[in-house]
Amino acid sequence: MGAVRGATLGPIESTLHPGVGYGTPASAEALDEMVALGCNWVSITPFGRLWDLRTTEIQMNFEAPFDQNRAAVVRVIEQAHARGLRVLLVPHLWVDAGGWRGQIEPGTEEGWQRWFASYERFVVEWARVAEQAHAEMLSIGVEMKSSSDTHVHQWIGVIEAIRRAYSGLLTYSANWDEEGLVGFWDRIDVVGINAFYPLAEHDGAELEVLRAGARERARRLRTWAERNDRAVMFTEFGYTARPDPAVRPWEWPEDLVGVRVDAHAQAVAYRALLEAFVGESWFVGGFVWRYYANPMDASQEAAWGFSPRLREAEDVLRELYAARWGSDADRGRLLFGNGRDASLQLETRWFAR
Repeated sequence: MGAVRGATLGPIESTLHPGVGYGTPASAEALDEMVALGCNWVSITPFGRLWDLRTTEIQMNFEAPFDQNRAAVVRVIEQAHARGLRVLLVPHLWVDAGGWRGQIEPGTEEGWQRWFASYERFVVEWARVAEQAHAEMLSIGVEMKSSSDTHVHQWIGVIEAIRRAYSGLLTYSANWDEEGLVGFWDRIDVVGINAFYPLAEHDGAELEVLRAGARERARRLRTWAERNDRAVMFTEFGYTARPDPAVRPWEWPEDLVGVRVDAHAQAVAYRALLEAFVGESWFVGGFVWRYYANPMDASQEAAWGFSPRLREAEDVLRELYAARWGSDADRGRLLFGNGRDASLQLETRWFAR
């Protein structure tokens, strides 16, 4: 199947913006741009919502009723398949009161039991959507750092429930400093990392410094992947368009003020990161974070945000997505975790339609 050359297509699900979200002519235009960029995969990211980090009940509605969002996701997957793109479906969690999902903490074991019961209902609903729409891969969770090593038994139960509803490949989107902590990698098919790696420790770092930082990240991950016999992909990667984006890349654009736009710095960080990884045979690709379902709407994030659209970073993506990657070399025997021949499975699912 070749390496995963992907991009995330973010939703515009708000009822205040009808006709421009998933499954609309706007998202079709965005997908056409991805194909022109050289993508062969797209990531679709529907959301559920928690009120705060202690809430145990996940709401299925996100700015629109769940039934509407589900239908829109099915349509956008159909649009992607019509363009020859494979699909990773990534159900996300949004915390209304603020805070990072990796710090979810219900406070008691009983609270965790309620949280996992609610989360299982949430993610299995989206697993059914993935099965209905023939999405090729599903992420079981995103950056659940507060529980991925301490509540492994509950996560295994969630994975088993997902497997009963969905027959495709499974990944988990670990935070960039979490891959060595996750206790259920052996239960899924490919290691996923949200790879917002810092590549330098100080502002003003030149390209060669960033390259050295990226090579060190690749070396550490290679050691871990080979020791654990795992294939790895970036379920998200990217940097913002501001000075020194690879020093503290996890800083959210909307939390910053008075920032100067620096599209060249974004492109340099892209190049440093990708050049260190694309030649590795254990690295099966990634999804740049991110584009939006309405490509003409620039209001989804700050001007110095993550989107590379119409910026120098797109030229870097186009160049490197056209190159031959290490995981392109042996197309017949790309083995993911559990000994499953992922390339054969995907090709079978793809052509069986």
